[in-house]
Amino acid sequence: MKFEKREQQILAAQKGSNQVAVRGFNERLVLDLVRKNGALTKAEATRLTGLSPNAVSVIFRALENENLLLRGAPIKGRIGQPSVPMRINPDARYYLGLKIGRHVADFVVIDFTGQVRSVVSTTYKYPMPDETVAFARNNLPSLLKGAGLEKEQISGFGIAMPDELWNWTMDFGAPKSKMEIWRDVDLSRELSDLGPWPVYRENDGTAACGAELLFGPHQSTQDLLYFFVGTLIGGGIALNGSVFRGRTGRAAGFGPMRVPVSTPGKDRLVDYASLSVLENMIERAGGDRFSIYGDENAWQENTGLVEKWLETTALGIAHAIVSSLSVIDFETVVIDGSFPPTVREKLVELVSRQLDQLDLQGIEKPAVEGGRWGPLARAVGAAALPLADEYVINQNTLMRH
Repeated sequence: MKFEKREQQILAAQKGSNQVAVRGFNERLVLDLVRKNGALTKAEATRLTGLSPNAVSVIFRALENENLLLRGAPIKGRIGQPSVPMRINPDARYYLGLKIGRHVADFVVIDFTGQVRSVVSTTYKYPMPDETVAFARNNLPSLLKGAGLEKEQISGFGIAMPDELWNWTMDFGAPKSKMEIWRDVDLSRELSDLGPWPVYRENDGTAACGAELLFGPHQSTQDLLYFFVGTLIGGGIALNGSVFRGRTGRAAGFGPMRVPVSTPGKDRLVDYASLSVLENMIERAGGDRFSIYGDENAWQENTGLVEKWLETTALGIAHAIVSSLSVIDFETVVIDGSFPPTVREKLVELVSRQLDQLDLQGIEKPAVEGGRWGPLARAVGAAALPLADEYVINQNTLMRH
């Protein structure tokens, strides 16, 4: 197998240790390498980790015994014994992910490689706690049936949702008086009896960023800027190859970021680069503002409004990228959202074009790419929370110790 020079530079900072006391770290490191490269032989793992051949053999054997790795076909034609590449076993573990959005809830099952095995979704004008809990409870049996799994096969459960749902209510047409009830709701506790698994909770934008970093095509990216265009725009950042949550867990919320757009009284990114803005445009034109959620035809039916919205959204995101790059020189920007792939592709193209027209003096234009998951990114990220906690190295946590 061939490895890019850039990847080898990244891995140089993640060398393993031959001390038995950090065997857990070394196993995570080897799993991470296998996940990033698709498959890995013992010789390649030895070279990339700096571990001894014996240590790598012990780790490979342990991971295979735990059913986390599968043997591939031997690679013949080389001197000595044929090399046997190891790959991640998709069926090693399964996880539940629940995303509660401002207009849509998604409930998914993913396998150990991040593939979605089953999904159920529902839409509403705004979320309420009782309905949210009922959605999860009522749909768990059909969700598991769709994945061909029993409850006992699930290894963890993650929840992703916006912080402070009781705020920003005017921006997505919800009555503040009703949304105030969320202040006293602990959804993790409410759903803790759903099954015998640990329950994790994360901000939805941060969770989506984690899904992109763990399962997307950016696994070797060290510093990544991630935008998710939902009802209200959010996102996340990755530093040193790991998701960075920040002091309060709200790193890269993006909504309050000021952008120099000319509309008087509106200078926040959320005022331009959010689906709620498109909702209002459709409603003013006499259409159903909620039609863009769950109905791809609505995007075609409102082509003129969508194109106008895309232009202002791209300009706002481009300004936000420049502001972010003045602080950290991110190598890659990923843009995703609750819209069809064709809309995502157009938005990525427009953002890149806008960046070419802005003053980039003192900064370097990053790669601008589309995300992998679309509307399911936050639910997949929720499901990935327990997986990452048990099997992934967080470089930012390590650096604090």
